[in-house]
This record gives sequence, structure tokens and C-alpha cells, in this order.
Amino acid sequence: MIISIRVTLILALTFLSGKLFSQDSNELAPGYYVVVAAYAKARENVAQNYIEVLKLKGHRPLYGYNSSRGLYFVYLKYYDNLKESLLDMKQVRAKGEFSDAWVRVVPGDILPKETATPTDAAPVVEVKSAPVAPQESPSPAVPPTPDENQVEVTDNPEIVQHKVMTLGNTEVFLSLYNARNNRIIDGQVEVIDTDRSKLLTSVKGNEYLVLPDPKSKSGQLTLICESFGYRKIQQEINYPLPLADTVKPYIDLLGTTLVINFDLVRYHKGDIGTLFNVYFFNDAALMLPESKYELNSLLQLMNENPNYRIKLHGHTNGNYTGKIMTVGPDNNFFSLQGAVQGMGSAKDLSLARAQVIKSFLVSSGVDASRMEIKAWGGKRPLYDKNSTNAKKNVRVEVEILQE
Repeated sequence: MIISIRVTLILALTFLSGKLFSQDSNELAPGYYVVVAAYAKARENVAQNYIEVLKLKGHRPLYGYNSSRGLYFVYLKYYDNLKESLLDMKQVRAKGEFSDAWVRVVPGDILPKETATPTDAAPVVEVKSAPVAPQESPSPAVPPTPDENQVEVTDNPEIVQHKVMTLGNTEVFLSLYNARNNRIIDGQVEVIDTDRSKLLTSVKGNEYLVLPDPKSKSGQLTLICESFGYRKIQQEINYPLPLADTVKPYIDLLGTTLVINFDLVRYHKGDIGTLFNVYFFNDAALMLPESKYELNSLLQLMNENPNYRIKLHGHTNGNYTGKIMTVGPDNNFFSLQGAVQGMGSAKDLSLARAQVIKSFLVSSGVDASRMEIKAWGGKRPLYDKNSTNAKKNVRVEVEILQE
């Protein structure tokens, strides 16, 4: 009897996912999601089946797509602030059914509360579950169909409350946030051994992690957050005694998770930021396609504050004369195809590279009068031109002239 009911239910769910689900790939809106499963892009139907299984258990799940991860996430709740989402995650984990639940953070501008609801964040088509025949005794709900493309959650093991909390046994969440416009920020955090001024690792913000042990006398770690368009922020925490640091205004203890908050602020007049993630083809004032992300960050900076005026400083590695490839008549900023070849000095090349970024911004709607350019050639290197870091001398810097 139980076996036949299970077979009927599986067939019904398969039929429903194949016939009745017609959801487009809905992108998750910026915010915080209490997630219980993740699936590869090609397995949206498996996520839909799991949704139906959870509904039979009395839950009200939704799902949506996150293009930055290339995954569908099945989630129980959506929040517009980190604290509430982490507290809810702890409660969900404590119930046992979803001991590996986690908070998925989607960067971007968070909508106001009256418009940012779970349904708005990632709408899903409501589907009536297939009727299930009554049974004399309860039986376990059908688990989701195993699939090799399902993402296994392994980075959040069951949380254990240790008698003595150190950063070696404590989950840490680095929250990168701009409270002035309610935006979750993408960025990196450098983890520094404070005593030795030594870089231990660099990690992505808005993720769970366990910080490394500096194995120093003081046990101090310095955390430096950097995201283009925002001022650097430096925070400190003690590895063996992190609980003592919870008195600091930027550290919260939520359950057994330490949240280290980086309240990021935009550049001010006189600040200079480097577009380290804007890359150029050799001997060319043309950018590699992977430069688009940081260029869009610069565009967002200019659009967010129409009073910003900037100067773009071009730099090269060394001083020389040779061929220079520049943008052709088709204005393709990210390809050598159709480029125009000429000759020039290193200073000419640095000028052309600053100019191509200005041209990109102008093509995206930024008024040209808000931008100046300056060519330095190889006069201001960061490293010796023959060192292993010499490539970092090739860069364009953004100086804020007016805010």
C-alpha cells in the first residue's frame, strides 16, 4: 500500500514538473535567503520536484536562480537584513530537518520592505499537488529524486557550541554592506597576521568561513575590506578570545556565528581607487572581456552620484616605443577585431588606455565633461618593472575630483 502510494506520488510530481511548471528563470533579487538546497541550472525540474515535496511536509518554499553562482536555490524565507536571516537560519537548523540550511546573500540594492517579499524576490508558479490516497498510518514523505547535478552542501556542518570559543571552532560571516543606500556589496577581505604584518589569505565577503590561526603571541587578526568605489575599512579580531571582541560595535554574535560588519562608504573628494580588475590586451588600449564587471562598478559609481567628477590616470610598465592597438570605428572596447594599429610611446599608450575607459563610460550615458584623463607612462610604477608583480604597474586609477 505504502509502496504504491509512493510510486503514484513520484509519477504525479514528474508529470507536474514536466507539464504544469512554466516559470521563466527568475533571478533572485538582492537580499538574504534562508536556503535548504541548490541545483545546477540544467536541473530546474528537480528543484521544482523538491518544492512539491516540501509543501507536502507543510513548508512554504520558493525557489529562484542566481546567475552569479549559476544555481537554482530552494529557500524557506527571504529577508532584507542579515541579522534576521541568520537568526532564522539558526532556528531552522535547530529543528533538525534542515541542519545544513544556510543564508545565501545576493548583492545589490535591496528593495523597500513593502515591495521586497519572498514572492517578489523570486516568483514561482503555484501548482496543486497531486491527490494522495488516504492511509491508515503515516509514512515518510518522498525525498527529492537523487541527481548527480544537485549541489551538495558541505561548507556548513552541524554547528556545535564549544565550551571555549576560538576562531578555530567558530563560524564567521563577513558582512559587506552600505547602509546609506541599503546595498549588499561584493568585495574581498584580506586577512592579516597583525603581529607580523603578513597576509594570510584573501577571502570573499558575504560568505561563511573559518578564519586562519595566526599562531602569534597576541593572536590578533587584521581584516581589511576593499571593494572598488568604496573606502577601505580595517577591523580587528582576536583569534583565541573572539567573544571579548563582541563588545566592539562592528562585531555581533548571532547564535554561534560571529558576524563582522563592514559598513562601506563611497569615495570622497581626493580619494584614488585603482581598477586592478580592468585588464588590457598587450600593446593595446583595448580591454579583455573580464574587465566588464569592474567597469560596471565604476559606471554605477558615476550614476549613483551625478555630482562626481573624476580623473582617469593611465600607467604602463616601463617606458618604450612600439605599436599601439586602439579602438576601431565599430567602438568594440573588448576585442582586437577591427582595431586600428599605430605607433607611440608608453605615455601615448597610457593616455589611450585612460581614454578608452572614458569612451566606455560616455557610451554608457555618462557626460564626458565629468571626466578628465592624465597619462603617466611608466613614471609611477608600483613595483620594479622586472619584478614578478610588474604587471600590476599596468593600471588605470580613478581620482575623485568632486563629489
